[in-house]
Amino acid sequence: MHNYKNISFFEGLNSLRFLAALLVVIHHAESIRHKYGLPNLSCLGLFRNGGTAVLFFFVLSGFLITYLLLKENNHTGTISISKFYLSRLLRIWPLYYLLIIIGTVILPLLFNLLQLDYKLPYTLGTTWYYFVFFLPGLVTFFYGHHFLEALWSIGVEEVFYVIWAPIFKFGSKRILPVLLSIIALTLTLRLIGQLFIANKLFNYLINTFHFDAMAIGGLGAYFVYHREKPLSALLLYKIPVQCLLYLILTLFLLFNSNIDHFVWNTLFKLPVVAPLFINFLFLYLIIGVSLVETNLIQLRSRLFAYLGTISYGIYMYHMMIIFSIVLILKKMLIKMDLFGSTLLFYSLLLVMIILVAGISKYYFENYFLRLKSRLHKKQYHSSSDSSLIWVTHNGQPPQKEAAISK
Repeated sequence: MHNYKNISFFEGLNSLRFLAALLVVIHHAESIRHKYGLPNLSCLGLFRNGGTAVLFFFVLSGFLITYLLLKENNHTGTISISKFYLSRLLRIWPLYYLLIIIGTVILPLLFNLLQLDYKLPYTLGTTWYYFVFFLPGLVTFFYGHHFLEALWSIGVEEVFYVIWAPIFKFGSKRILPVLLSIIALTLTLRLIGQLFIANKLFNYLINTFHFDAMAIGGLGAYFVYHREKPLSALLLYKIPVQCLLYLILTLFLLFNSNIDHFVWNTLFKLPVVAPLFINFLFLYLIIGVSLVETNLIQLRSRLFAYLGTISYGIYMYHMMIIFSIVLILKKMLIKMDLFGSTLLFYSLLLVMIILVAGISKYYFENYFLRLKSRLHKKQYHSSSDSSLIWVTHNGQPPQKEAAISK
């Protein structure tokens, strides 16, 4: 039998996390360059995958969190909701609230001081409750686009975390039907909203909270955890099938918005069908890269693995950095040709994003991660069964921890 019940590190997922974050970055970069009339590549499908990349993050979160909870429940007989919440709080909240302060107070003052052409479409006083209670997507819905709008996905994940641990604790023996029910309910509500309900807020909410993507990731974790034979033995991971599915995924990422064909539109653009197909492709990629020895895609780059450990910061800071570069260098960039403007813009953007995210991780985020480690270490020493919880939540060095915890 093959044992998938005690995995402490999923190889390659940090690299995938960075690549997904990069897709979000270039999507927003091209959208903002287009908005300000700069030479841009927004017409190309590769640069329009921001929403798709966020779906990947949701599938990945569902996969990792569900695996952690399955593992903890199996070895301890229960789920510690308080410990689960504390881990998520120390990982997500510090940077989330720091970004709110920077984005609603500091940067507007700085832009005003430098007389840059940007005005925040809201004030902190009118929107603080949306940010505090993890509904930042509603700020975008009510006030329009702004450089904190990427926080919407953090809000979605936090709501998911709030409900997921209790569901697991009290429904662990029925977790498979719960996962299937979440997928069915989410897709049904989305279809009802499209066909019968014209309320914009209702449709925005059901199309924002992608719990179906997280539940699909959870299905993958459930399958892997209970698998007793090598995953490479599955027909789905035979080389010809891998070639086909990875080719489809590559074409989707490169050309989706540029393709208009009945079969393609059915798979990738039709409501209900498209979310299922895309999310299962992402799940297939996650399992293949991390657990299938014969997988065609092997992501073992140490550079990408490191960039994956700072991908949370890359995602959180990128919009403010993009806006800053565009607003400061707009007059120069608009006079340049597409090649020169793109080369200069992305050279500055990537260096600044990686530098800021790296500094944030080392000097700010790691403080709270070390605090989380100390708390889990106390649990390790206080219970004979807690060694598994320690390994599960924080038993790897910082680089490896990021691959199995969110």
